[in-house]
Amino acid sequence: MANERKGDLRERMFEFACDVVQFSRRLSKEPGVVREIAWQLADAATSAGANIEEAKAAYSRRDFAAKNSISLKEMRESLYWLRVIRQCDLAPIAEVQPLLNEANELTAMLTAGMKRLHPVLLVLLVAAFV
Repeated sequence: MANERKGDLRERMFEFACDVVQFSRRLSKEPGVVREIAWQLADAATSAGANIEEAKAAYSRRDFAAKNSISLKEMRESLYWLRVIRQCDLAPIAEVQPLLNEANELTAMLTAGMKRLHPVLLVLLVAAFV
């Protein structure tokens, strides 16, 4: 995992997405619902990282907040799919647990960031309607 770079959220999200893609490729070799879950997970994890990258180039604070919000939503979905995989024994625990741990940490980091953005959003929303 990308835990060596604890402070760099974008890099950790990128590494997480790459790890999930590799994991999903292995998992998707099984047909049916397992394959669907693998690709749902890959979609969510890569979307979370892509939206963090887009936030860096946001044209306004509102756009920045929106991209971060989408990233948090997608990371929560990744967390959900990893929990399903673990609970249903769809992959070895040794493969799932590190991804689950990283998804939990990234979700916490994104949530903390959104909490810091919340007062800014409130001010922007009030200003938009005045």
